[in-house]
Amino acid sequence: MRYLLLIIVFLGSNVFYAQNLTAKELLNKSIAFHNPDSQWEHFNGTFNVLTKRPESSDRLSSIKMDLLNEHFSLSVKKDSTSYSYIFDKENCTTSLNGSNEISEADRKAHRLTCERGKMMQNYYTYLYGLPMKIKDPGTILDGTVRTKTFKGKEYLVLKVNYEEEVGKDVWYFYFDPKTYAMEVYQFYHDESKNDGEYILLEGLEEINGIKMPKTRAWYYNKDDKYLATDILIPAEVK
Repeated sequence: MRYLLLIIVFLGSNVFYAQNLTAKELLNKSIAFHNPDSQWEHFNGTFNVLTKRPESSDRLSSIKMDLLNEHFSLSVKKDSTSYSYIFDKENCTTSLNGSNEISEADRKAHRLTCERGKMMQNYYTYLYGLPMKIKDPGTILDGTVRTKTFKGKEYLVLKVNYEEEVGKDVWYFYFDPKTYAMEVYQFYHDESKNDGEYILLEGLEEINGIKMPKTRAWYYNKDDKYLATDILIPAEVK
């Protein structure tokens, strides 16, 4: 009985300590977990993402990011079609099935524009750069650390808004109170309508020193409808 009480006291004190962190302290602890050697600022690596959706064939995306040299490439394979976007600083090129000669009809059908490519660059850099990306300019970190039980587990939660030129959604990031690993994130376009989505993160893959989520499962906030799962696959070392 005595040992049980000691365990309860220990766990309780651990949660109490975590709850008394400031928002910046919690964010820094999570960054220390996911980016222990401060590698993100000069990340240069390649990884693959396998996307599975209900009633749809799989999509395999290969992403290369070289942050210091401002290079990004995304190559996608789905069924018998492959296409890519490549950014070298502000220079953009696209290809379809290995060719840079793309008809307007094909470009429209596959959304092969540099504007779309830039959006995908921001998407992958943001999601796989979390929680470090929460420190980006234009991000407004709410000073309150919330506690919330989500899917049966208690989390420490940070709320983030953005300056208007950066984004209009509101995001919530859920952290394990012991390890400070990021395990859930959630966004709303209009929180009063309970729209938007939540994303459950499971497992970790270390890519060039960064602990990234192995799987991301996407659901609607309003009805918990399952949307898709992204599975992170390290690139083969050649």
